[in-house]
Amino acid sequence: MAQISNAMTRRAAIVSGAALIAGCGRAENRPFFLSDGQPADFPTVLAVEYMAQLLRERTGGRMDIKVYSGGQLGAERDTLEITTFGGLDMVRVNSAPLTSIEPMTAITSLPFLFRSQQHMRAALDGEPGEAILASLRRHNLIGLCYYDSGARSFYNTQHPIHTPADMRGLKIRVQNSDIYVAMVRALGADATPMPYDEVYQALVQGVVDGAENNWPSYESSRHFEAAQYYSLDEHVMGPEVLVMSLSRWERLSNEDREIVRQAAKDSVPYMRELWDARVAASRERILAAGVEVNEVADREAFASLMRPIWNRFVVTPEQVRVLRAIENMDVA
Repeated sequence: MAQISNAMTRRAAIVSGAALIAGCGRAENRPFFLSDGQPADFPTVLAVEYMAQLLRERTGGRMDIKVYSGGQLGAERDTLEITTFGGLDMVRVNSAPLTSIEPMTAITSLPFLFRSQQHMRAALDGEPGEAILASLRRHNLIGLCYYDSGARSFYNTQHPIHTPADMRGLKIRVQNSDIYVAMVRALGADATPMPYDEVYQALVQGVVDGAENNWPSYESSRHFEAAQYYSLDEHVMGPEVLVMSLSRWERLSNEDREIVRQAAKDSVPYMRELWDARVAASRERILAAGVEVNEVADREAFASLMRPIWNRFVVTPEQVRVLRAIENMDVA
């Protein structure tokens, strides 16, 4: 019954969101409607607001973006689905939900793929990143750009994690992604998919022992109050992705398409500046709160368990080509 109820709730969110957008009219001179699940002051939201500013400046106010932040239109999975069938113009979504619809996007979520933030940014800014964005078109989506989502690490209520052995027996919340589930299971823990907004209470009540996320999300969600062991293994650096509905895109002129695409690209450096500052501020607040933070000295002990996962999710020649290009990049 719970599964049926959840499915009905999710379907209602999709229908309600689509109805809201449709009720705003289909005039081509209306703003683009964009959904972002993060709060209004989060770097991704501020970045799309900056993109909207660029569009207004470059078109004399003819193009603009109306941003619905804080999950007003539903969870990421729901708003992504709305966007694929044209009920929403744009959505900022984490790369993890995209893996369920497009195998190429799984590459950016592979555990321990990126060696550093510089490596991740170089790959996404270059040909590998463009190839992955282009793959979304077959799902009625236009990939516009990537935003940083930081390095994700494990936190829990029980003890510090230094080796994979420390993961055994822990119930770890993960995103609804086969890759994340497989990663946590490979490390010996119990992977528990769960909506983001339910995690805090689950940690408090002991439904799960831990979760994994970046510094800003660990801090802004207040998860650090409930799970005070944060172990920096930086297992995934999967990005956020800004996508547009293909149906709205195709109603734009070629000139307007270029304006939209360039404004998105130009919002990326702005977002990264905000992100780096937010990471530093979140880290400072978390440390001041007395959270026990430890660096995982032997990341290779974790990474060595991930090769079967890579082999499971990277199977097509196109995927292999992009993966090899990322691995072989001459970036520290």
